[in-house]
Amino acid sequence: MKFLAFFGTAFFALIGKAMANPACAVCTVAVGASLEVARRYGVDDSVVGVWAGAMLALLGYWLILWFQKKNWNFWGRDFLLMTISVGSIGFMYVSQMPYNPQIIGIFYMDALLFSTILGALTFIYVSKFYQWMKFKNGGHAHFPFEKVVLPVGALILLSIYFNYYPLGSSAPTEAELLGAEGLYEFSGDK
Repeated sequence: MKFLAFFGTAFFALIGKAMANPACAVCTVAVGASLEVARRYGVDDSVVGVWAGAMLALLGYWLILWFQKKNWNFWGRDFLLMTISVGSIGFMYVSQMPYNPQIIGIFYMDALLFSTILGALTFIYVSKFYQWMKFKNGGHAHFPFEKVVLPVGALILLSIYFNYYPLGSSAPTEAELLGAEGLYEFSGDK
């Protein structure tokens, strides 16, 4: 049933009126479909999170364009819509995944959540960088498909890094830091 709903939604999204988008619908559907396939094949969650963050950032861009089309303008609209879009990764934790926070640098969060945020920020930054490069080049790309190559290349490099250096693999979990008894004391359950 999920399979039918997914392709039905993708079909109706493709037959709609086309407008200038920061990414094509085919790329968004391909990334979205490949995320679950990658997780089932055992790809590390930090690598999957990078691409999930990029996909959610794409959906945020599409949401911004839809609000512009409807002429719904208000202060902080773009930031709010992008935050809602990328923040929707939390729905995975509600239904499918346990939240296992770890120490990652100076942060204490789940590896999938951290890599999702990092993937979204990477995609947004590289997209803005492409616009700046295009502006400096007189409004033209330096080479064909530069708009696609730059973000995909940056995400591939980040994925390769996380493949060889997974997030939180050497960081102790909260249970290891506090021990089983300390965990109960920490959460308030005695």
